[in-house]
Amino acid sequence: MGQFDLIPVVDEGLGNSTYLLDVGGGRALVMDPERDLRQVRAEAQRRGLRIAWAIETHMHADFISGVRELAAVEGAGVLAPEVGPRGFEVHGLSDGDTVPVGSFALQALHTPGHSPEHLSYLLWDGDRIAGVFTGGSLMVGTAGRTDLVSPDQTVPLARAQFHSLQRLMELPDETPVWPTHGAGSFCSASSGDQRVSTIGRERATNPLLQVAGEEEFVDALVGSMGTFPDYFLRLGEVNEAGPVILGETPALTALGAEEVRTAIAEGAQVVDVRAAADYAAGHVPGSLSITLRSVFSTWLGWLADPTRPVIVVRNHDQRVEDIVWGAANVGFDALAGELAGGLPAWQAAGQPAATGRMARGDELVADDTVLDVRQAPEFAAAHVPGAVNIELGALTERLEEVPGGPVLVMCGHGERAMGAASILERAGRTDVRVLDGGPEDWVAATGRQLQVP
Repeated sequence: MGQFDLIPVVDEGLGNSTYLLDVGGGRALVMDPERDLRQVRAEAQRRGLRIAWAIETHMHADFISGVRELAAVEGAGVLAPEVGPRGFEVHGLSDGDTVPVGSFALQALHTPGHSPEHLSYLLWDGDRIAGVFTGGSLMVGTAGRTDLVSPDQTVPLARAQFHSLQRLMELPDETPVWPTHGAGSFCSASSGDQRVSTIGRERATNPLLQVAGEEEFVDALVGSMGTFPDYFLRLGEVNEAGPVILGETPALTALGAEEVRTAIAEGAQVVDVRAAADYAAGHVPGSLSITLRSVFSTWLGWLADPTRPVIVVRNHDQRVEDIVWGAANVGFDALAGELAGGLPAWQAAGQPAATGRMARGDELVADDTVLDVRQAPEFAAAHVPGAVNIELGALTERLEEVPGGPVLVMCGHGERAMGAASILERAGRTDVRVLDGGPEDWVAATGRQLQVP
């Protein structure tokens, strides 16, 4: 098999891999690109490649797709599963269709499960299979979840996923497997550290391929699914219609303190992207704390209201492009602006600032009432005895379940906990502290052990 240059471009926050492949002649294809194309374009430019094809394995629900952007700006041809009319030009593919892409060919395999239209793509190098792009079908140690279409389709799609994986198992053991979804993706039915594999390795080690049959597979797959962000339920429609073409990095308009105050009064929401400690030291009252880090897109999409304008508060060393592209990835195309000069300018203008409390070391006691806002599997693995678990994404709808009186909020490191504290503040709670750290920090401070299964 000839050598070829395949570059995975990994988004650690959304848990996805976009693949850039040099197909010869100075051209490249991109598989399952996100809307934030900065790294993909940088990799292509570094190699002197023009992106000639933009390809999708399925109608993405966890991010706004970048294929229309590549078509409009780079002139790329779009290849995607045939789903009927879309809001932009797409070459729709069905099972068995084969398309030449430079010195290679892509053959579509209908592998429904993660979505009804899902395609995997065999990459042919002459008469040999160079690998298979499996999108949200076969993944490393698991498979794509099947509950994103509708509750009544979860089990039928799980059955389809079983047969799709069996079809992929017909490929030779040495076939490389290149999934889109991986560690950290809510589209995955479980988590793991590896992002690529082979058919043989998955055949031997993937737990979903070790079960006795279809019924056991369905039980195992459906039973492994956790919660997912509710923005998944709206992004698929955006991708089908065709997202707005952004071109250059969207602007973040500077707004004065009085303009921000007026916007808030008219319904705007403030998202504070600074570190948790900075937010605790002082913030615009009622603002939502979502620290700018790798998972910023996920939590913005999950916690912020997509129907209300968003005003950003940041520190001067936090890059505007990281904020606006992170927001665009989950459908927040046009942020209303940012507080010019940050919180110091807000306070200098005489506007009120709220503060939070972070608990460290000797400030912790063993009998604190603890609210743990991690995901349910994290909590189940080890948690503070007696802690109440309400996932951060569900907190707004479950505020009545938060214990009364003083509460210590915790997560894995502190960022999600501060996000929860900001939600509780908006709900009128004033007796909230945030653990500066995670479960092991609680152990070190209190001398007690975590509860484990």
